[in-house]
Amino acid sequence: MKTAGIVLAGGLSRRFGSPKAFAEWGGRPFFELSLEALSPFCEECIVVTRPELVGRFSESLLVTTDMEPFAGQGPIAGILSGMERLPAERYLVLPCDMPFMTADVIERLLECHGSGVTAVVLDGKYHPLVSVWDAAVLPDLREALENGKRRVMDVQEKHGVRWIEGELLTEEDASRIFMNANTPDVLEGS
Repeated sequence: MKTAGIVLAGGLSRRFGSPKAFAEWGGRPFFELSLEALSPFCEECIVVTRPELVGRFSESLLVTTDMEPFAGQGPIAGILSGMERLPAERYLVLPCDMPFMTADVIERLLECHGSGVTAVVLDGKYHPLVSVWDAAVLPDLREALENGKRRVMDVQEKHGVRWIEGELLTEEDASRIFMNANTPDVLEGS
């Protein structure tokens, strides 16, 4: 079964103040850390970003933007665009703003996946973008966008999403692993 990785790196990063994809932790850009977590389980990975950021990524990477007419419509457009550009039977999806994510966690999430969609919940907070998607979901992603529905969790629920408790995916501090770096100060002291 071909598995592809999709790194979502197209957010506006308003609260962060600069594109989060290129923020660094441990001297490495966030997008690179996300690719490192996904790569061991994927035949190929793709980064989905905004048009003005494409040139900042290495030419050796597979990089795309949201497909027209869904440009700028949030993570759901990024997931669809990655799936359309990189055909596979299933997809591992990860946002670029989780710099502490590890390949071990992704491996365990993949092991928990049965069919449809599998995603993470931690202490009652849903992380729908840390997820595994079967390719069969693609038509529903497209339909949602065509109908102006941009909520990722709505499509996931339509496919009976299986929510996996984040604590079960790691022996490390799960709140740190699943932390979204929405502002630069969250990295201080980490």
